[in-house]
Amino acid sequence: MTLTDGLIALCIAALLLFALYDEAILPRRKGPTRLRVALRRRHKIDSLIFIGLLGILLWNNVTHQGPQLTTTLLMVLCFLAFWLFWLRRPTLLMKNAGMFYAGAWVDYARIQHMNLSEDGVLVMQLETRRLLIAVQQLDDLERIYHTLIEAR
Repeated sequence: MTLTDGLIALCIAALLLFALYDEAILPRRKGPTRLRVALRRRHKIDSLIFIGLLGILLWNNVTHQGPQLTTTLLMVLCFLAFWLFWLRRPTLLMKNAGMFYAGAWVDYARIQHMNLSEDGVLVMQLETRRLLIAVQQLDDLERIYHTLIEAR
């Protein structure tokens, strides 16, 4: 196994661990989930560029009769990148004491201000940063509001 194959295998392992954490472990952490809200996808152009670059690497490996292991690993990495950016839905998980946004725990006590922008994005101001929560359906904003009121 070359260094390239090892790095690709390491990326695949990291993505698989993230998938396991995001789909199986995260909903069970910090108590039962009170509300699960689907969020809008972001960075679609970046994902297309990444998948395109992986496709170029795959094509280059195939045309120059590169190792079969590298070809297989690149195809698996392309599939995982496609799953991560296009098939998987980002979600907001609201619990009793806080919420998981982008895989990070945010305690409800840290929320200082909340505003709703004109385009339907909920802006939560924390101590040092802002969370921009872009929901897919506007009805979910009301459900988030009611969950926050009940939890506080």
